[in-house]
Amino acid sequence: MGLGAAAASLALAGCGGGAQPGQVTVEATGEPQQGGILRIGTTGGGASDTMDANAPVGTADGGRVMNLYDRLYEFDPEYKLIPGLAESVKSEDGGRAWVFRLRKGVTFHDGRPLTSREVVHTFRRVTDPKDPKTGAAGLALLKRSVAVDEHTVRFELEEPDAMFVDSTAQNSMGIVPTDYDPKNPVGTGPFRFGSFEPGQLTVMKANPDYWGEKPHLDEVHLLNFNDQDALVNALLSTQVDVAGQLPLAMIDVVNTDPRMHTVVSQTGNWLPFTMRVDTAPFDDARVRQAFRLVVDRERMVEQVFSGHGTVGNDMYAPFDPGTPQLPQRTRDIARAKKLLAEAGHPDGLEVELVTAPIQTGAVEAAQVFAEQASEAGITVKLRRVDATTFFGDGYLKYPFAQDFWYTRSFLPQSAQGSLPKAPFNETHWADPEFLALYKKARATLDPGKRNKVVAQAQQIMHERGGYIAWGFFDQADAYQKYVGGAFKHRSGMPVSGFQLRSLWLAQEGK
Repeated sequence: MGLGAAAASLALAGCGGGAQPGQVTVEATGEPQQGGILRIGTTGGGASDTMDANAPVGTADGGRVMNLYDRLYEFDPEYKLIPGLAESVKSEDGGRAWVFRLRKGVTFHDGRPLTSREVVHTFRRVTDPKDPKTGAAGLALLKRSVAVDEHTVRFELEEPDAMFVDSTAQNSMGIVPTDYDPKNPVGTGPFRFGSFEPGQLTVMKANPDYWGEKPHLDEVHLLNFNDQDALVNALLSTQVDVAGQLPLAMIDVVNTDPRMHTVVSQTGNWLPFTMRVDTAPFDDARVRQAFRLVVDRERMVEQVFSGHGTVGNDMYAPFDPGTPQLPQRTRDIARAKKLLAEAGHPDGLEVELVTAPIQTGAVEAAQVFAEQASEAGITVKLRRVDATTFFGDGYLKYPFAQDFWYTRSFLPQSAQGSLPKAPFNETHWADPEFLALYKKARATLDPGKRNKVVAQAQQIMHERGGYIAWGFFDQADAYQKYVGGAFKHRSGMPVSGFQLRSLWLAQEGK
């Protein structure tokens, strides 16, 4: 049964079409109840799934690392920094050093206490030049980590870094013990490791000694499904209690089913088209501008995200206070044709766009773009591959492709994808003026002054960058009515930002 059939089934339920398989009458209201096993369905997993605290890639990896481990700082539901394992932080030497004071009384899952030694070890592990982990790009300025005492860590940097605390809060920065083994993971998180079958099932058990808000659940089971059809069908038949990253087209339909409800979060998640600025024809800024001008952004959001998103303006980090409110770029076919002619393509041009189901809506976006671009004389040949192939040897080399990013602030996003040595510089962006502004912003501790520099850098990205950032999509999750504690989260991570300790199950007779 595909999404169309699933939608029809849900519609029948919403119209009083009779009892559905696994229907329950209990509803999560009032105070949280304790106990039970929560089954969460997601897609996109596979043989490369990991539990490594510092090397998550896919969505399900995020679910594991966000619950088995903690970070020094975290992001709250509004994507604001809040203390995690560190109770406080202060800058020294004009931002060339950051001193974190750790919470006392925190223990790892095996009972050992958290000390500054484990923090130092984790940061050295992440930045190991022989095997750098996901968060290494955000720690490029880190020179030395020092355990001042049992509960104080000092980080010394090559240059001032206003975003250092933000870097410690990324989901790949979970703190691990000095003898850490990803195959038998030990962290300080609200859940402990139970079992792990890559691409299939992860079992996590509640940590009764957790230092923060203790989980209401006994266990969480993360189940991977091969595609969204299978995930929605599992939700319909109550094989899962939660469906993470519900297809946006299904939101209104699911809400008609009395057994379920959705939580929809506005996010900074984006699904850009990527143009390599060092490769023809995109090495000409006029061509890049023309490609941006062929996009009908409102229509793209409506068709690809079913209206559950916001229009983009070829800049990322919409929640960053430094992102400027520039005039919205709108579709202008005549101007696009003129720019193409000036760039030596008076009769249009033909390009290949590599697309894959890397995220809900990716392939659909490629199809809509090809249709819209044709009106400007641009012939877009779609080369569809599977997600594994897309992220294989060709990844980051395609002249014209797509990608998917979660919410980030401007400087961390730039460090990941818009610097010459960024690990995911898919547009091969190396603009000297942009780079100078990035460095200046990163070294500016005063938020007001930094925001002005960020605005200048964002304007350059808007004018001549290699991204077509046409929209930001909402994050939707579907919950059975007996699941309580869900809330919106701007991070873009599913299931309440994977803050699973807040969720609970209503149980019959309680």
